[in-house]
Amino acid sequence: MDRVDWNQLRAFLETAEAGSLSAAARRLGLTQPTLSRQVAAIEQRLGVTLFERVGKAMALTPTGLELLEHARAMGAAAEALGLSATGRSQAVEGVVSVSASDAVAAHLLPPLVRRLRETEPGIAIEVISSNALSDLLRREADIAIRHVKPEQPELIARLIREASAGFYASDDWVRVHGHPRSAEDAASLPFVGSDRSGRYLAYLRQHDLALTEANFSCYANHSVAHWALVRQGLGIGAMMDEIAVDTPGIRRVLDEVPPVRFPIWLVTHRELRTSRRIRVVFEALARGLAPTAPGASHLMGSGPAQQQQATQHDQPG
Repeated sequence: MDRVDWNQLRAFLETAEAGSLSAAARRLGLTQPTLSRQVAAIEQRLGVTLFERVGKAMALTPTGLELLEHARAMGAAAEALGLSATGRSQAVEGVVSVSASDAVAAHLLPPLVRRLRETEPGIAIEVISSNALSDLLRREADIAIRHVKPEQPELIARLIREASAGFYASDDWVRVHGHPRSAEDAASLPFVGSDRSGRYLAYLRQHDLALTEANFSCYANHSVAHWALVRQGLGIGAMMDEIAVDTPGIRRVLDEVPPVRFPIWLVTHRELRTSRRIRVVFEALARGLAPTAPGASHLMGSGPAQQQQATQHDQPG
């Protein structure tokens, strides 16, 4: 191919971004048949199949996914040219979606979003609260905050820091049950459970806590609800140390049990790094998650239960 037809390339790019011909046509102000002809034309020009038609959806083929990075780079260059021509080369606008666990979404992201809005008012952050790693390859999120390093070459990740979690209980609970220090002290005490499948119980046993299902006074499969039950004095629960020390009426128990340590990764798709607004948000989150960042005491509200779930279920992709 000697040269690229920009209209055909833009048809490919918008269809890949929107996921359907009808949605892409609305974005471009074209009729669906016109857009379909442009997509077919670039496939014929390149001699490859870029999309698989799945009902009304357009799914990228492996070849289409590979070429999308180059199309995005060209689109970003065209956008930068247009901004420069209108004197808005420094403008950063649009929506960036960030996936994080429910506790991160509740305790960590709000102050970071507020600071980002102060410096970049044109960017709107969509917070996706999920305890499973959003499928960045399928564009469920632009950026994810997680505890596992991605393995796919299409994803890039930055290790921000190592965090730790311990066991905590409310002051009222301690007044009633005393202050347990060792794993042996916990054998007959109530805990707040994370699931009824036995996974969390098995995880606690890995930390030499000789517990049974009878130790659980209640259950919550999300860390925000789990932490709320702990604060109400219903039992011992796990939480990241930085969140726990900033929670009124909570104190550390089982002090002799070693803390759980886990990494904090910031993950995005390598193709999305060609988007300036994604880069701005990625770097702002990296600074905000750093151990020396202001408000670092509110980092990553995920305890051992969520770390275990992340290890088993939050596979990158």
